[in-house]
Amino acid sequence: MAEQATKTRRQRDPRLDFFRGVAMLIIFIAHVPQNHWSNFIPARFGFSDAAEMFVFCSGFAAAIAFGGTFIKAGFWHGTGRVLYRIWQLYTAHILIFFLITGLMLAGNATFAEPDYIDRLNLHFFFNETPKALLGLLTLTYVPNYFDIMPMYMGALLMIPVFMALARIHPLLAIAFSLSVYCLNWVLDGGLPAHPNNPDIEWFFNPFGWQLVFFTGFAISRGWLTPPPFNRALMASCIIFVVAAAPVSHWWFFVGYKESLPFLADWRELTLPWRAKTDYGILRFIHFLALAYIVVNLVRGREHLLLHKACHPIRTVGQQALPVFLLNMWLAQLGGMVLDQLGRNQASWALVNLTGLAVVVLFAYLVTAIKKEWWRKAIENRAAASVERKSPANPASAALSPAE
Repeated sequence: MAEQATKTRRQRDPRLDFFRGVAMLIIFIAHVPQNHWSNFIPARFGFSDAAEMFVFCSGFAAAIAFGGTFIKAGFWHGTGRVLYRIWQLYTAHILIFFLITGLMLAGNATFAEPDYIDRLNLHFFFNETPKALLGLLTLTYVPNYFDIMPMYMGALLMIPVFMALARIHPLLAIAFSLSVYCLNWVLDGGLPAHPNNPDIEWFFNPFGWQLVFFTGFAISRGWLTPPPFNRALMASCIIFVVAAAPVSHWWFFVGYKESLPFLADWRELTLPWRAKTDYGILRFIHFLALAYIVVNLVRGREHLLLHKACHPIRTVGQQALPVFLLNMWLAQLGGMVLDQLGRNQASWALVNLTGLAVVVLFAYLVTAIKKEWWRKAIENRAAASVERKSPANPASAALSPAE
């Protein structure tokens, strides 16, 4: 029975790990400053980007990690697990801020230009350190580069409410998520991100972004069922995704807006509805359309994601949090390398390929550490020691006092 439970526990949905891994790799490329390769990531061809993939998969994984605790152990035990996870994310957020700020200081001390503190707009932290430090610790000072982790914490904080409502009926939980999203737009909600400027808000507003998080959560719990394959729906999704590409790809838009004036009208019309901060509804629709297309293309072929060629990407997806933290630091280091080497096809290839390789190797290292690989060595040595001392061992028998 225990063996069967272990096997069940180890089974993972390869789609979750694979696409979360893809999101992590894209996030690295997207965050390297002035990276030419970032012109070819999915965000340049549509309203949604890797952030949606990451948040949706995080919601899906959160339902697996915490949902069962709420059901089996009770509401307060589940809430306790969620709060502990938030504490882990909070400490990781503070740590990565200081690690990246330290890297920026090292860059300024080592190189004459550019000003790396200015690049991340961190002058406030050094000019008014007491106020900035208090704001950092209370999440009222959230510089743009450090904004996704607070949003993730905000979404997690809503899980107990979500689960409490679901005990009455799952539709109440879904209605709660939709209501928070709509009220955020109606009331222009937001959280302060700068102690000296109340107009600056968290770049990722958790009241908006929780919609995609809880969509993944609800699907994982079985409260929402994705629509089955339908040719008309598939065609509609493809048309929408294709129509979003010309106005989302900046260089295409600039090159053809004169000859195709409707592009400018389409872009202007969609701007308010694809805002990233409050999570415009077109971003959500675009993500759902992409997800529907991809899920149906993968359906029945999930075994392909288990191929050894996909193992590095799945490993990255399984270690999303530590990999994400490394991504943020490593991307800035990659930007420094590009500043010194100059930006050309060779240096872009060097920084991106090296960075992606480091990310994958780091994911394998974290996996090995979590599996406590040293325990196997201890067990092997203990077994070898017992075997050497065993009377059945001819060598030990030859040295036995009985002889």
